[in-house]
Amino acid sequence: MLKFSGPLYVVEDIAVSRRFYEGLLNQKVQIDFGVNISYEGNFAIHLKSHYQSLLGEAAEYPVTKRAHNGELYFETDEIDAIYQQLHEAGVEFIHEIREQPWAQRVMRFYDPDGHIVEIGELMDAVVIRLHRQDWSIDRIREKTGMPREYVEHVIQEQGKSG
Repeated sequence: MLKFSGPLYVVEDIAVSRRFYEGLLNQKVQIDFGVNISYEGNFAIHLKSHYQSLLGEAAEYPVTKRAHNGELYFETDEIDAIYQQLHEAGVEFIHEIREQPWAQRVMRFYDPDGHIVEIGELMDAVVIRLHRQDWSIDRIREKTGMPREYVEHVIQEQGKSG
């Protein structure tokens, strides 16, 4: 049996990356191996010097920065507050909050090693936002691509909680 464990980002400085992921993005350490830190949610960071020794010669297997070929993706119902926190911390944004074609609001930025991080609204929050703007269930379904049952369920649950 093959089980996916999660993505791993290679980082220059574990302490800097820990401050970013734990301090700024509020991620919780699952296991700390010193040169390799696993976080709840099953992603990890690995010290470049150690990781390179596992790969082999840097000339043959270089670890590059800003490859723009992957990202860590998080969701939140507090996207505006998190944006403000990141902005105040001087994070380098690829783009600030923008609405995707399916109505989800997202932002993308770099971690200290140039890896892309994306934070998007929870799709439940998207449905609720559109519903509060008096969009019909069919219009929400068409825009978001979500099944009717999902949209109806989110609206119904939101009605129960206020």
